Amino acid sequence: MIIYPSIDKLLDRVDSRYSLAVLAAKRAHELENGDVELLSHYESPRTVGRAFEEIADDKIEIDPNSILLEKEAEKVEEEKKEEN
Repeated sequence: MIIYPSIDKLLDRVDSRYSLAVLAAKRAHELENGDVELLSHYESPRTVGRAFEEIADDKIEIDPNSILLEKEAEKVEEEKKEEN
């Protein structure tokens, strides 16, 4: 259950629960892979909680022009793993 930030505040930033879940999961993976943290302080010790905090603080958003499909995204992710 999300306590902070509130689901209402998050849905003010993202138009659907599905989009919110996808965005938070993607950002959590980026944080786990060493991406730069966008806030100076986080309430949550978990990456998905930190992703929600960044979304609530308007630090990240969905790119409405993105047309990358899930299968294409998985392929890109696999290619990145093979390069490393």
